[in-house]
Amino acid sequence: MHTLLDHVYRACIWVAGIAIVLMSIIVPIGVFMRYVLGVGAQWPEPIAILLMVVFTFIGAAAAYRAGGHIAVTMLTDRLPPGTRRAFELLADALMLLVCGFVTWYGTRLCIDTMGQAIAEIPWMPVGVTYLAIPLGALLTGIFVVERVLAGPQAHRELVRFGESS
Repeated sequence: MHTLLDHVYRACIWVAGIAIVLMSIIVPIGVFMRYVLGVGAQWPEPIAILLMVVFTFIGAAAAYRAGGHIAVTMLTDRLPPGTRRAFELLADALMLLVCGFVTWYGTRLCIDTMGQAIAEIPWMPVGVTYLAIPLGALLTGIFVVERVLAGPQAHRELVRFGESS
């Protein structure tokens, strides 16, 4: 199971990384076209927003698996181990609930908007631009289940790539 989820984790990192690199290229192109060439292109902004959604939701799944998400542990760190574990399980259950909600309603959003087109990119249905939302939530939910069944993955070499111990 770890091998498959390691591949999914790597794919999340690559997709999020490519999205942020492309976004970092497209935004200056739009600025250059508008202010240097005097031609305001319509496509850079919606493409950059689409890439930001991909980076945010797919990158969040990878960040969750790596333990790089925001976690306020001030209270739980002071609890006895048994109580701390109960709170961790509660947090995991709430995460699964949120992931299920976002996956379900994100999928419905994609389906409901699949017949609409983006004015600046008429060949791309609006529903496609939202696909990263339910997909990212589903991947995060899978990583939550992995955490419950196999424990946190933040200590593994694959996740800690480039960090010194």
